[in-house]
Amino acid sequence: MTQVKKKIARYQQYFVVESTLERVKIFEPAGNRKGGVIWHTQGSGKSLTMVLLAKSIWLDKTIRNPRIVLVTDRTDLDEQIKLTFQACGEEPKQAQTGEHLFRLLQENKAAIITTIINKFVSVVDKKRYENTSSEIFVLVDEGHRTNYSELHQKMRKTLPNACYIGFTGTPLLKKEKNTVQQFGGLIEPTYNIRRAVEDKAVVPILYEGRHVLQDVDQNAIDKWFEVVTQPLTIAQRADLKRKFSSANQLNKADQKIKIMAYDISQHFCQNWQGMWAKAQLATDSKSSALAFKKYLDEFGLVNSEVLISAPDDREGNEEVIETEPDKIQAFWSKNMERFGNEEEYNKQLINQFKNGENPEIIIVVDKLLTGFDAPRNTVLYLAKNLKEHRLLQAIARVNRLYEGKDFGYVIDYFGVLGDLGKAMEMYGALSGFDPADIDESLIDIVEEIGKLPQKYSELKDVFKTLAGKLDEEKYEQLLADEALRRAFYDKFSAFNRCLGIALSSFNFHKDTPESDITKYKEHLKFFQQLRVSVKARYADTIDYKEYEPRVQKLIDSHVKSDEMLQIVEPVNIFEEEKFQEEIDKLETTAARADTIAHRTKKTISEKMDEDPYFYRRFSKILEEAIEEFRLKRITDAEYLGKVTEVMHSIVNRVSSDFPSLLKNNDNAKAFFGVVTEVLNRTVENNSDLTENAARIALEIDQIISENKVVDFVHNLDAQNAVRNKIDDYLFTVKSQEGLSFDLDSMDSIIEESLERTFLGKT
Repeated sequence: MTQVKKKIARYQQYFVVESTLERVKIFEPAGNRKGGVIWHTQGSGKSLTMVLLAKSIWLDKTIRNPRIVLVTDRTDLDEQIKLTFQACGEEPKQAQTGEHLFRLLQENKAAIITTIINKFVSVVDKKRYENTSSEIFVLVDEGHRTNYSELHQKMRKTLPNACYIGFTGTPLLKKEKNTVQQFGGLIEPTYNIRRAVEDKAVVPILYEGRHVLQDVDQNAIDKWFEVVTQPLTIAQRADLKRKFSSANQLNKADQKIKIMAYDISQHFCQNWQGMWAKAQLATDSKSSALAFKKYLDEFGLVNSEVLISAPDDREGNEEVIETEPDKIQAFWSKNMERFGNEEEYNKQLINQFKNGENPEIIIVVDKLLTGFDAPRNTVLYLAKNLKEHRLLQAIARVNRLYEGKDFGYVIDYFGVLGDLGKAMEMYGALSGFDPADIDESLIDIVEEIGKLPQKYSELKDVFKTLAGKLDEEKYEQLLADEALRRAFYDKFSAFNRCLGIALSSFNFHKDTPESDITKYKEHLKFFQQLRVSVKARYADTIDYKEYEPRVQKLIDSHVKSDEMLQIVEPVNIFEEEKFQEEIDKLETTAARADTIAHRTKKTISEKMDEDPYFYRRFSKILEEAIEEFRLKRITDAEYLGKVTEVMHSIVNRVSSDFPSLLKNNDNAKAFFGVVTEVLNRTVENNSDLTENAARIALEIDQIISENKVVDFVHNLDAQNAVRNKIDDYLFTVKSQEGLSFDLDSMDSIIEESLERTFLGKT
């Protein structure tokens, strides 16, 4: 059976769909419906918003025979939009060619059409087709990219009276905000990066700039250049020199790529390898991509794949001067042989990157830098120049949510953002944007590292009442206080995450004294071990999966350790042999006693409803023993003896309080607890309470045993027969013994006794 998944609109999606629906009901003087631009930041569910809007338009009874045309400017986005609609139960028709788009529009059958914008060229130039319907709604993905182009005008000419609604996930350039009226204005509410981070719809992104120093033998290069360019004119030489002296060409220097590849290998290996995280490496050309792959393979630390377009496609990099075309062609031929065709090459590598163990790093030029959604994608290594929208779209590839992912990371080897340490002006390379729009899209890693001393201090403050060296037993005993324990867990989590960020940064190692780094590492190990011990000792159940792999990765990569820290759930005290094995591992008597006490306490809490009388008695004994030990009224050994005795009583269901009448009758013991609880509440001056409760419990056990049929839990007739017989018996006892319990008390005894029977506790 196919599992059905339901998708529900988030608040920004709901409100923008509502406001858009009202907006499109307004007709402009030219006869078309009023459109606009929906700006919701990357990762906020833009594609799903398109689905929700389309469905709302269809369901609106005031809009007759609507048709939806979904327009993108890239093949992969066209496919993604189509798949999103299919996942939501719709079947859009995908225009394969300009001719096909023409037929789909002309036939007027398809309710939803997806197309790439350049297909409108054929419709206009070859077919000279025009559809004047005002019931066509054109949803344009990333509309700003083609807003002023000839392609956009061709689309407008084909569908002159359509309602145009643009969608964008990147901040709008100031100039675009002034002319966005081409779509009909900005549709409220907008949803910016700050809101998405606050809502935890995306993770914030940490930025770190790294630089590879290059020594250039200028005299030798100049001499070589003069020789090889002899046939060229002065102007041609100047143009060639300009191109080859650019940052793009310097970044392609073989030795620089080798150094960057090693740095990337080390960075990923030390911080992410063996976890769920994946990374993208964005390069400036296909030849650079292959060079990175070559050196990553030589170092052998990470697994990588290259995903590029066919050799004759420059992926939009007009200024890139490709070198070694033979190698690129050979690579392409090899992969076409490996995968069969370009479609399978793209499909399989993307699927492996998203869902498989390998590749850990995918190397790209332009592919996957916009519109690519892979939640595990955590690190973007940037070795190419990106500007404006392309930059914001690229870094957003690592801001998707994934369990255990606190940040996305951008490691910049190109210097696209300059010095990020300069307040909000750190977005100088993005000066066309309104700073309020991009606030918090990137966070300088230095800013996060600066929080480390404070996080460390807050963790240490949990133990400020303890002086001297790190004594694990004293720290464990202090954490007997539950509120203090919770504070420790929280502060340790914050410290570990911040230290993980710091240790991933080159500047942290360069600018921080080695003694401080050593101290942080040693305390990471100590507090990690402490947390493991405390969790077991006090039977805490904490959800560590959010950050446990990250802590272990830090220790594995940065801390010399003599032992493996094994995180285990506290063993059930009823699994006596296994539980004893865990107890034997503990070093101190007090630790053993605490572990037994708190595990037993947890068991009592879980089982209290089964027999409140029995478990409440031992809960009181246990609490008294714990308190006596905390106040130092008993020794470690006495404490261990008391809690061990309670544990055995719980496991073996032994209690000196049970009357001899109930010996070897566990069912009656459970009913005895029920009856005793009720009689204690309702009967006054009953000196024979214990004996009366025991006799009543035995009789209830006999009545249930005699009338308990197959499938008793679901047989209402059999249950009611038992209820009536116990009720008759209790009336008899009440009159004969002079017990003063009322009808509510009798009902309570009957129902609680049956509940024990239903649960199989008797």
